[in-house]
Amino acid sequence: MKKIFGIVGVLLLFALACGQEKKPEPPKLIQPLPPGTIRASHILISYKGTPGSSATRTKEEARRLAEEILKRVKAGESFEELARTYSDCPTAEKGGDLGFFKRGRMVKPFEDAAFALKPDEVSGIVETKFGYHIIKRTQ
Repeated sequence: MKKIFGIVGVLLLFALACGQEKKPEPPKLIQPLPPGTIRASHILISYKGTPGSSATRTKEEARRLAEEILKRVKAGESFEELARTYSDCPTAEKGGDLGFFKRGRMVKPFEDAAFALKPDEVSGIVETKFGYHIIKRTQ
């Protein structure tokens, strides 16, 4: 009798569990960014001699490549895919995503350009000691 009750009990619990509808998850709240915080992605084209770079291209070659990539971005190609393909920054594998940051975290020319952008806007070519950047503000 215990075995039958055990099996019937398990089947009954299974039937009840399967018949229950999942409760919808509450909507996730999108919290506003803290004041002075933005999110951006970039494509870095470095050249021989820039800090932390193993690039062998000349400064002039880097500039020409950055100009070509910027034209492709402006023509509507995926910024993230171009970053994955061309960026010399470790963030390339994440489509150039730098995450959220405040003023004082990036080198000044980069920071000034990034904070001047509106969300979804792309900068021109920005030169820093690390090379040439194309910046896209994402938030």
